[in-house]
Amino acid sequence: MNQQESQNTVEPAAIQPSRRRGVIIATTSVLAVGALVAGAWGAGAWSDAAPVEKEETAKNSVIQEHLDGLVDLGFPAALASFTNPDGEHEDYVAGVGNLTTDEPVPVDGEVRMGSNTKTFTSVAVLQLVEDGQLALDEPIDTYLPGVVTGDGVDGTRITVRHLLQQMSGLPEYADEIAMDFEKVQSVYTSPRDLLDIALSKPAGFAAGERWEYSNTNYLVLGLLIERVAERPLFEAITERIIEPLGLEHTYFPTVGEKTLRGEHPSGYHINSDGDFYDVSALDPSWGWAAGQIVASPSDLNEFTRAVLDGRLLGEEMTTEMQKTVPAEEGLWPGAGYGLGLQSYPLSCGGVIWGHGGDIHGFQTRNGVASDGTAFTVAVTALPWAFIAEEDEPRMMDTYRAVTDAVDAAFCED
Repeated sequence: MNQQESQNTVEPAAIQPSRRRGVIIATTSVLAVGALVAGAWGAGAWSDAAPVEKEETAKNSVIQEHLDGLVDLGFPAALASFTNPDGEHEDYVAGVGNLTTDEPVPVDGEVRMGSNTKTFTSVAVLQLVEDGQLALDEPIDTYLPGVVTGDGVDGTRITVRHLLQQMSGLPEYADEIAMDFEKVQSVYTSPRDLLDIALSKPAGFAAGERWEYSNTNYLVLGLLIERVAERPLFEAITERIIEPLGLEHTYFPTVGEKTLRGEHPSGYHINSDGDFYDVSALDPSWGWAAGQIVASPSDLNEFTRAVLDGRLLGEEMTTEMQKTVPAEEGLWPGAGYGLGLQSYPLSCGGVIWGHGGDIHGFQTRNGVASDGTAFTVAVTALPWAFIAEEDEPRMMDTYRAVTDAVDAAFCED
């Protein structure tokens, strides 16, 4: 499928509340602009850019207005970073960083990135392909013999590409965990135990038949990386991606690590009594290769830029990453899903590339344009933490308000 074909305009299917709650690590992800090719921006242009002092401009006002609007909708806080093509970034905050102490929102603070982790995992897999240790269209059973098997699940027919592109038919594991978050908030769950949860269910469809988001795909890819690289996943991602890019506020939490390391706003969810409570401290093991990474908005901008400018992958793998299929369950009409990367057409024309992520306490949406402009916005609760489940219109409008902030950052002056 070429890029022109991938820029379809598929209307998103309605996502039922139970479905939204079940797949917390964002299926409703997003985004970024233009036809990108490896090396198009020039890797040498991205050196140690420091934040710049904001001058009052129309663009600044647009971004701040959207962040203030998100707080008005009910999010405790919102923070964002806008990175210029030369790599300098401007940072924005709104709301309150901690509802108990009234502490301010830390500028460019660290947040849990949820499903943005999938892009990191995908890059690590594609690097192993470039190293000759994996093949995209080889069955997963070649590398993990006998591991991916179950009712309708056949690892000899599911390829690495199927997993990366969410086309394997593997059943979801995260729904059970998401529905009883208070119980699992401080519980460590191993990747193999998570896979057992998934494989206790039948396959959704035959591999390659269609697209359907499942965090289990990236759980298996994490196991694949560990088997082939012969190192733990956190180390592989740190040494292959985070350290080479100098991302000082990005990390893959180690086993048992529950608290956020750096300055961060508190993330909030609802308890069994229906009250807001601070969920900043949690064991993210259930997210693992699908949703465990912590980063600041500006770091996520820089990572996403690097995914597409040749710093992390060569031209062939970058091209493969951008071959998309319709992502019909997205909140953004016209979204396409590549290999751990999503495309989305902007209201003003062009396409942005990124992913987005939801995890208890935090939601992020992001994108990068063809000239290297990048934007990330984060809010410190999921909409269904403060909106009644039966209020479907308001729920969907609030989800869209976060994606609208991304579109506005690129399209409004």
